[in-house]
Amino acid sequence: MVSRIAGAVLRAVLMVVLISTPSMLLPGTHSDTTQIVALVAIAAAVFTFAEYNSAYPSLVEFRDAPPFNRIRFVALFVCVLSLSLIARGGTDASTLARFIEAVGQNLSETIDFPYSPVRLMVLMLPQDADLGLISSVRTAAGVSYLVSVLSLAVFVVLMRVNNWPSSKSGFNVWVNMPTFDPTAGGDIVDRLQRDSQVNLILGFLLPFIIPAAVKLASDVIDPISLSEPHTLIWTVTAWAFLPASLIMRGIAMGRVAQLIEDKRRRTVSDQSLQLA
Repeated sequence: MVSRIAGAVLRAVLMVVLISTPSMLLPGTHSDTTQIVALVAIAAAVFTFAEYNSAYPSLVEFRDAPPFNRIRFVALFVCVLSLSLIARGGTDASTLARFIEAVGQNLSETIDFPYSPVRLMVLMLPQDADLGLISSVRTAAGVSYLVSVLSLAVFVVLMRVNNWPSSKSGFNVWVNMPTFDPTAGGDIVDRLQRDSQVNLILGFLLPFIIPAAVKLASDVIDPISLSEPHTLIWTVTAWAFLPASLIMRGIAMGRVAQLIEDKRRRTVSDQSLQLA
């Protein structure tokens, strides 16, 4: 009980740090922005504490199957921190900020080819955007894309090395996948495999769909202004993190489907041996 509360408090504090990082690092943050960030951070902390302190599932998936959510959080935090340091470098450049910016520029120039996700992010900008804004968006896209790809690679490696999500206590589908109803009808393995494929396809397409959707919507509504550092950080982070999260979820659901299928196969084999 005590360890559960302590873990929930720690996760809630980490959520506050994550959401508050841009406001703490960027100079000249407006007081209204600070108040909004504080409100969002408190709401996220309360939600996180309630989710991890409860014995019953609600919304957070793979809650008891580390390091799924840990990798996602670290990737999100690294992305937000890196983009915040780059934005801060415009007024207070540091060695770390310059290094991250240089990596982002080199990477963005490498993957900024026609129809690439980074090129689409740049094309999302207004036609009269200045070169400084274009460079900032391209660099931020390169850094966030690198972080998302590395997070996927780390998850796949750990899944193979540690045989995730197998553990001594077993894998509880109800606790770790509260939004998935195994009794909704149809074979659970087929449904998991179908949902896995849907998540993988969406995760692959979203980096291309999001900039195109924003560009089309800008003809109807006022487009978002990426010249504001906070908007740039969170927009580019969402653009890179959501697809990576969906792909990771698709891989995880496919792995769970494989475990259930293997369990069924062993059960049938044991029954055949008993009958023999």
